[in-house]
Amino acid sequence: MRTFLTLNVWGIVSALLLGIALLYLGWRSGTGLFFFLIMVYFLILSTMVTRAGQEKKERMGVYERGRGWKNVFANGITPVVIAALIAGNFYSFGTARILIVAYVASIAAITADKFASEIGILDGKPVMLLTGKPAKKGESGGVTSVGTTASLLGAFLISISMVAINMPLLYILVATGAGFLGSIVDSLFGYFEEHHIGNKYTSNIACAITGAIIAFVVLTI
Repeated sequence: MRTFLTLNVWGIVSALLLGIALLYLGWRSGTGLFFFLIMVYFLILSTMVTRAGQEKKERMGVYERGRGWKNVFANGITPVVIAALIAGNFYSFGTARILIVAYVASIAAITADKFASEIGILDGKPVMLLTGKPAKKGESGGVTSVGTTASLLGAFLISISMVAINMPLLYILVATGAGFLGSIVDSLFGYFEEHHIGNKYTSNIACAITGAIIAFVVLTI
């Protein structure tokens, strides 16, 4: 099946619906195109790192083609919920900006995870994060130094977009750190995936939620 931006037909349909939802929620919340554009930015970055070293990944049998609606849902549900909270004014006075940072942090987390998995698999000797034991390349829960560095870069590339809405440096750094920690949680969940507890979708949801919660808690304490 032909793909566009590494998505299959149902993935494209789901992504379009997600985009429409974010456009509407951005309009309702007064953030304009920001919610929508940062998700598009994530899609572009994730496509770039997915296709990085494509031939090598294909030889290794780890190149993922035609991601579907489950991938879109797992990556998009947390940001959409946060955007809905902002648009519906379901927050205490003064926390709207913090929720926006949480929104960005959730996307920073899934971007960090994508960078870690797609770039980390190209080099280095992976170890299982939870146990420290050697892992196979492409095995869920395995990490490398290259992947970990790439993860931090991915989180930062998303978080720096907040300069467009005049967020202070502190918020950018918090979103970066929260996104990076979200990807670490994803790797921890990956260990349980290998033991048939959960799957990559539940790990992605946990990743995004963790990023959002950490950012929110750090900026409210």
